[in-house]
Amino acid sequence: MNFPPLLETHLPFPRRQGKVRDVYDLGDRLFIVSTDRISAFDWVMPNGIPDKGAVLTRLSLYWFEQLGVENHLISDAVPVEAQPYDPDGVLTGRCMVVRKAQVIPFECVVRGYLEGSGWKDYQATGQVCGIDLLPNLKQCDVLPTPLFTPATKAETGHDENVSFEVMCQSIGIPLANELKEKTLGVYNRGVELAKQRGIIIADTKLEWGWFDNRVILIDEVLTPDSSRFWPAESWTPGKSQASFDKQFVREYLMGTTWDKNSPPPNLPEAIVEQTRARYIDAYERITGKSF
Repeated sequence: MNFPPLLETHLPFPRRQGKVRDVYDLGDRLFIVSTDRISAFDWVMPNGIPDKGAVLTRLSLYWFEQLGVENHLISDAVPVEAQPYDPDGVLTGRCMVVRKAQVIPFECVVRGYLEGSGWKDYQATGQVCGIDLLPNLKQCDVLPTPLFTPATKAETGHDENVSFEVMCQSIGIPLANELKEKTLGVYNRGVELAKQRGIIIADTKLEWGWFDNRVILIDEVLTPDSSRFWPAESWTPGKSQASFDKQFVREYLMGTTWDKNSPPPNLPEAIVEQTRARYIDAYERITGKSF
């Protein structure tokens, strides 16, 4: 199967290019295009995952509707300004027109299970981001209560985990408490809905921004790029879990000779196809809709 991934978009508007998304400034609004690019270990892979951008966009749209939290979405239609540059309709289904919000410079992370950097931290210190946990927990154990562990936003490289106290000092206690409450609320609601579909949301990261003197949810929400999704029927603490997210790509790369400090190799076609299938499976399980 020879996929032609959409790796770049070229529209004549001011653009900020992220690892996955291209954000165009339309003046009073932003136009966000989710490409099929995929990143791992702070590198964008040379080839992408077909339909990945569409999955991320459609899943975010689903959650925006389900969560009942004020967010930046205006429309999921290609705006009039961009239509002349999209004669083949490749932007349809992978774009959003959104409000211009002032980004609050923290990733708001919630961890409901002990995995990833949290698991590594716990093994070394018995803590996750400075929060003491019970002894003898296993990898991928469910935590007694979800942990709010903010991180500073990095333009390049890794975001840096910080304590809630550092967040309070940076943006003030009232706003930090509001972000914590809103983030935990989104996570808990998402967990409840995903559980009904047989999906565990192990952790997630959210972004918030100021709009018209209110804090609103921005960027993506509860997608395979921003969250760990596990099938509930096979969850077994004490080991890594099968996943519907890009952990599959990370694990493939960890088994290669790539040193993670030089440009990465192309992903093999089989890895591309299997990753695509995982993203689509996550979408279909969670939404109950056929992709």
